[in-house]
Amino acid sequence: MSKTSQQNSTPGVNGISVIHTQAHASGLQQVPQLVPAGPGGGGKAVPPSKQSKKSSPMDRNSDEYRQRRERNNMAVKKSRLKSKQKAQDTLQRVNQLKEENERLEAKIKLLTKELSVLKDLFLEHAHNLADNVQPISTENTTTNSDNTGQ
Repeated sequence: MSKTSQQNSTPGVNGISVIHTQAHASGLQQVPQLVPAGPGGGGKAVPPSKQSKKSSPMDRNSDEYRQRRERNNMAVKKSRLKSKQKAQDTLQRVNQLKEENERLEAKIKLLTKELSVLKDLFLEHAHNLADNVQPISTENTTTNSDNTGQ
């Protein structure tokens, strides 16, 4: 079987060409590929919603321009205040966590000391018990077992 293919280039949007390829004799169709139209690469793909927003520049003295500037200035102020507030909240949280960390570290030191004291007391008590306990002699056990047998 011989394979023959045919390519047709169609100019696309934003400097991108679509190449349609049809493969004959193999029964397979290839998926169209996007390739840059020129040697320089092409341009950014711009969604249609952005393309329609291009309009002629507004007059700086018009009411619509002034209203847009005012809204933009208010939005910028709001954004900056929000950012500043978020930074302050973060700083406050950091300070709270540092204080809590210091309290917890102090508590750890106190509990470690208490554990050491209690451990020493326990070991001392265990040592005293070991010294006070007398080993059971074998004479008593043999005498008791002999008496029970009679």
